[in-house]
Amino acid sequence: MNLFSDIRTLVLDALSKLAASGVLPDGLDMTAVAVEPPRDPAHGDMATNAAMVLAKPAGKKPREIADALAELLREDPRITAADVAGPGFLNLRLADDNWQGVVRSALEAGADYGRSTLGQGLKVNVEFVSANPTGPMHVGHTRGAVFGDALSSLLDFAGYDVTREYYINDGGAQVDVLARSAYERYREANGLEPQIAEGLYPGDYLIPVGEKLKEKYGASLIDRPESEWLVEIRDFATAEMMAMIREDLAMLGVEMDVYASEKALYGTGRIEAAIARLQAEGLIYEGVLEPPKGKTPEDWEPREQTLFRSTLHGDDVDRPVKKSDGSWTYFAPDIAYHWDKIDRGFDQLIDIFGADHGGYVKRMTAAVKALSNGRVPLDVKLIQLVKLFKNGEPFKMSKRAGTFVTLRDVVEQAGADVTRFHMLTRKNDAALDFDFDKVLEQSKDNPVWYVQYASSRINSVTTRAADMGVDVSDAALAKADLTQLSHPAELELAKKVAEWPRIVEIAARANEPHRIAFFLYDLASDLHSLWNRGNDDLSLRFVQDGNPEATAAKIALARSVGVVISAGLGILGVTPATEMR
Repeated sequence: MNLFSDIRTLVLDALSKLAASGVLPDGLDMTAVAVEPPRDPAHGDMATNAAMVLAKPAGKKPREIADALAELLREDPRITAADVAGPGFLNLRLADDNWQGVVRSALEAGADYGRSTLGQGLKVNVEFVSANPTGPMHVGHTRGAVFGDALSSLLDFAGYDVTREYYINDGGAQVDVLARSAYERYREANGLEPQIAEGLYPGDYLIPVGEKLKEKYGASLIDRPESEWLVEIRDFATAEMMAMIREDLAMLGVEMDVYASEKALYGTGRIEAAIARLQAEGLIYEGVLEPPKGKTPEDWEPREQTLFRSTLHGDDVDRPVKKSDGSWTYFAPDIAYHWDKIDRGFDQLIDIFGADHGGYVKRMTAAVKALSNGRVPLDVKLIQLVKLFKNGEPFKMSKRAGTFVTLRDVVEQAGADVTRFHMLTRKNDAALDFDFDKVLEQSKDNPVWYVQYASSRINSVTTRAADMGVDVSDAALAKADLTQLSHPAELELAKKVAEWPRIVEIAARANEPHRIAFFLYDLASDLHSLWNRGNDDLSLRFVQDGNPEATAAKIALARSVGVVISAGLGILGVTPATEMR
């Protein structure tokens, strides 16, 4: 049940009647007609902008349309009041049984309450993390991993067919640096002093790799020329790093569907085929780019290169795909990789990049648009930095990593549930402070604790009701006499439950899972508010001693909140709490 969608359908039907009677012209585009909560709850339960958005195409004053629409809507038993405000907004009040029906619907649907068909089974590829396989993941990867996984779950809940994908950057110079760094740890395992020169990876995480190399090769590679061991050690070390990354992701509860290799694109003709695809469209040419203003990018050369006409698809400048020496730029395999995703039949692509890749957005969007003839949209989400604090001070780097705080450090300190929820308490493109003391404190200012406390309270009163003989199964509660939920405070909580299906669709359309975290906090706040009012007004307590019928109705309301919290936390990848210590 999506009550907002139901009332929007009622509004559209009324508008159709107005068109049939000649009040409105036929054929008006109703796409922009919305039904949503009013900014001020005192104005009503819902508001529609129908008169405002249709006035100009209809050639009428907004208030004239609003008055005619209000008159029709008042005829429906679901509507108790329809009032025109300002220049033509229409505020609606709904009968109490609508909100009581929401409680019943949530209990009947259970985990599927709020699940949407918005996506209509469209295939979406969400590529996230994609950290270089050169070491453990850092805190920035943590935020990207949580965001990508939660977004994937959100889209799945909204009816999309989602594939989680990790692109292994194992084809660039960085994996050669990894091989040389691992070789020094291999020498160390053989009793020699490692030479960790500048530019190599200094972290202790490569010590076990060196020991495993010794187990495999003994001392046979010592003092051998690099050309004889580089490829073997590179492949070995990359595999070890990916195993470690998979373990780190598992700690966070993230599981990928696909691991795609950059290296697999080389020597297979796939890069060449992708560039040829663009060339066939007249989008590849030989030319010399103007020197850029400010910082010079690494792919700029003051000589002729093979260029992609990305400016024809919204980019600021054309982009090199091949250097003057004939080697590919780093952009070329990325083009091939995205073409492969298009080839696999995805209807939509989502890339999640670190904030330092902001300059990459336009060129990649242009490439996908060109490769798919505009059929497949690409949405790039940038993940801003995370600042870590503990005891009022910046959290120190990990010796194991060498230069940064790892994902494992964060999860071991805060736990996976707290880490995941807190990483979604800010929009992805806003910086995030992660204070280990604050994310673990028990207060209203800690969103994850506040939501979990609501979950715990619901479990507590449900258990108490069961102890007094009330059947607290959701199926039984859905059949309770919900007309007993008549107090404005109870109905306000039911109204919040009614917003859940709408929030799911809004968040999914915008690819913004943080909206789920925000909504859960607001919902928890409303539950705690009703709970606290029960301290002064005994009739508002969820458990009514000696009155199992009233208790069943009130527990039904609590459980409907629990259904939403469970579903929302499921999207975020967080386990609901059954009790708080």
